[in-house]
Amino acid sequence: MKKLVTLILISILVNFGSAYAQKPAVILSDKSGWHKIGKVTVDFTKEKDEISVLVADRFAKIKFKVEDAPINLISLEIYFESGDQQNVVVNSKIKASGESELIDLYGGERNLKKIVFVYKTLPNRKDKKAKVEVWGLKTNTNKK
Repeated sequence: MKKLVTLILISILVNFGSAYAQKPAVILSDKSGWHKIGKVTVDFTKEKDEISVLVADRFAKIKFKVEDAPINLISLEIYFESGDQQNVVVNSKIKASGESELIDLYGGERNLKKIVFVYKTLPNRKDKKAKVEVWGLKTNTNKK
């Protein structure tokens, strides 16, 4: 019985740790141009990930870059600091070493809070995991 309780506690701790392993993206530069917001390695087990954005978080557009394995980017939930949310249906296959179409943020350049994306890792010859980067464009056209 003692071994079972210990095993359950270890399992809970491991799952809790992996659920909160995602670090928020901290953007320090406010210069115009493309900035990497965050990066996550996706695999065949999860189908939803999120990237939180902190500090210089004002962007006009976003895009996804994929390395090592293809994915099917299904949809996005984009959360803004104002409390607004933008839902985007993408349904786009992105090849390894490819990138998504540009995604305009409603209302022009806005402060992002987090981006939640739903995807499917596509089968590949070596069952590689895809590395997904989210990039944001700062235009500084309507900066307060």
